[in-house]
Amino acid sequence: MIITVAGEKKEVAEGITVAQLIEQEKVEMPMYVTVSVNEEFIESGTFDTHVLKENDEVEFLYFMGGGR
Repeated sequence: MIITVAGEKKEVAEGITVAQLIEQEKVEMPMYVTVSVNEEFIESGTFDTHVLKENDEVEFLYFMGGGR
């Protein structure tokens, strides 16, 4: 099936979960990543069970602190 990951169309296996996609995409620091699917944030505790669907749009986000 085709999904969009960070603005790029990708072919992935049917029934892939968010956790599997994180691994497949070799996401840096997966413990700190926030994931949105179709502009809705996904709870990190559900990455193993959230199954992606055809045409989903996935973004990996990192919230950085810092500054003065």
